[in-house]
Amino acid sequence: MDFNDTPEEAAFRAKARTWLDANAETMKPGDFSAGPLDERDDPASIQSAKKWQQKKADDGWACLTWPKEYGGQGATSIQNVIWNQEEARYKTPPNIYGIGLGMCGPTIMTHGTDAQRERWLPEMRMGQKVWCQLFSEPSAGSDLAGLRSTAVRDGDDWVINGQKIWTTGAQFCDWGILVVRSDATVAKHSGLTYFVVDMHSPGIEVRPITQINGGQGFNEVFFTDVRIPDAQRLSEIGNGWAVAITTLMNERASIGGGGGSSVHELIELARGIEVDGQSALEQSSVREKIATFYTRTKGLKLTGYRTLSAISQGKTPGPESSLGKLVGGRLTQEMAAFAMDLQGPAGALNDPSQLPQAAEWQDRYLSIPGLRIAGGTDEILRNIISERVLGLPPEARADKGIAFKDIPTGPPSN
Repeated sequence: MDFNDTPEEAAFRAKARTWLDANAETMKPGDFSAGPLDERDDPASIQSAKKWQQKKADDGWACLTWPKEYGGQGATSIQNVIWNQEEARYKTPPNIYGIGLGMCGPTIMTHGTDAQRERWLPEMRMGQKVWCQLFSEPSAGSDLAGLRSTAVRDGDDWVINGQKIWTTGAQFCDWGILVVRSDATVAKHSGLTYFVVDMHSPGIEVRPITQINGGQGFNEVFFTDVRIPDAQRLSEIGNGWAVAITTLMNERASIGGGGGSSVHELIELARGIEVDGQSALEQSSVREKIATFYTRTKGLKLTGYRTLSAISQGKTPGPESSLGKLVGGRLTQEMAAFAMDLQGPAGALNDPSQLPQAAEWQDRYLSIPGLRIAGGTDEILRNIISERVLGLPPEARADKGIAFKDIPTGPPSN
């Protein structure tokens, strides 16, 4: 492993930092970066995010790894990592473009027609339109191929009926990527078709889901006789699973990124809390706990550097890239729980005007369990590691090779 920038990488980092210095405010110790946008954020937050994306696009800092023919910079993966690391050091608006730029855009590049690329990619890159991902369903759980929303061909249109759930940002999105079942007479992975849908179409109803932290970042989305032109279909009929895999691979790559750990914020919190007449940070038990968090965070960071070293050298990252979300999610949850303990009875409150660091730890404590589900549950990630990294035997699949319509549902009959 080589943790140092090459001369070219160092020059790129300096250039990025110069631009950010001129256009954004540096974060101070104890500051939290902007989290995901949810229903509690006013429309001004969305407009601020759009202006930030437009500024980056105008100055050549948006969609760095996109090919130049699609408006990107043709930058390397390590340059994109460097940009994310540097941008995370500044106060910037909530990121409402991660799904569009990191998942939808690359999928359209791979599977879309020239007309589709020309139609959707420019406005996506400039931040003019916001995109969401319509994959998960209540009846499918973590088995995406088990989805039941249907697409029926009607002339030059497809008629969509069904329900999606856990759709991030659907309440303020303009477009969505959608996987639905177009053929129930074949095996479940073979009967799926992939579309791009206008979220303002008649028949679409978005119902925000109120989460335990009071936010409404996730949504249920209902489709009732929604008509989608066949021109908005990506790839061939029945090839939706292959297109979805492209999206999911880009999702794995986009989860995580340049954000730092919360250890320094935790130190600032402990420094400002008084316990028995002294700062909590002076207590040996608190210092020992924070030191443990720091060690685990540093281990996770250095493991991530192995991936970055491989990318920097043009190599394929190894299995360590599968560990980040699985280990990092649990670690962040434990740190948030400790922050609640530090605050004592005040940890049960959730008033940003009355609590240290604007109650960010309270919000994180309530939000992290959901984020451990989003983008792949702990169980799914363990399966990936066991089967694809360690080479252990896969789980038995009772529905393999069976037409979807013939797969038993409900409790077994006597």
